[in-house]
Amino acid sequence: MNDLSPYGRYRDDTAVLAAIGARVEAQTARVTVRLPQELADAAVAAWERDERQAPDRETPERHRLRDHAAELALIGLAISERGRREGGAVLVDLDIAAAGAAVRAAQ
Repeated sequence: MNDLSPYGRYRDDTAVLAAIGARVEAQTARVTVRLPQELADAAVAAWERDERQAPDRETPERHRLRDHAAELALIGLAISERGRREGGAVLVDLDIAAAGAAVRAAQ
């Protein structure tokens, strides 16, 4: 049975987007980025932060903020594990999803 509703089409679109994502990931699993030292340090600090308190009831905006903080922490983990200093910067190979999350947060 074909679901012709907008959400049925969105579900089909999501499947196509996922298939494109699988192809992109296979071609660009990691991307090397250069970050200023202070941004790299802030990302590592986010990774090292102890977040044991469960969040309060979240609005969509608070959920988005927490999601961005989690993405930053994962970038901090990558920097901790694979980052290398070069001058006043840090080079790190980021998973394409983490790099994309950072770009989306900047938009």
